[in-house]
Amino acid sequence: MTDLDLIDRKIVAELMRDATLPVAQIADKAGLSQTPCWKRIQKLEANGVLTGRVALADAAKLGFGLTVFVGIEAPDHSAEWREAFAKATDAIPEIMEVYRMAGEIDYLLRVAVADMIAFDRLYKRLTDAVPIKNITSHFAMERMKFTTAYPVDTLSR
Repeated sequence: MTDLDLIDRKIVAELMRDATLPVAQIADKAGLSQTPCWKRIQKLEANGVLTGRVALADAAKLGFGLTVFVGIEAPDHSAEWREAFAKATDAIPEIMEVYRMAGEIDYLLRVAVADMIAFDRLYKRLTDAVPIKNITSHFAMERMKFTTAYPVDTLSR
């Protein structure tokens, strides 16, 4: 973990909340002037603390009204299977996130699709691409909380 001072944590927290803020506003909230703030932002990017700036979109308004969490059990744990699985999931843009897990399932996927018909097409495409021991799907009925901002401590230590 990178050891960030209070000012860096404030800058990161503001950017996670709203990356469109002008540097002047971020600087003000962090207690800096613009130039030192901008230099810190560049350093945070260079050090990999800040990995990108994106716009968040409403999935339903873009036609992705169904979120599915898919648990995958691998038939084996070989490097070859992992590579084939990674290639297969990379090739399916509706698979938004892939995690290798500890516990009962080997991989957890977050999938965004239009509807059940689109999910069935994705399911077939994935299972045709790579052998899978077991697959379980959990359909989200309501998103009750969502954030992309980590709970960075912005209080003095």
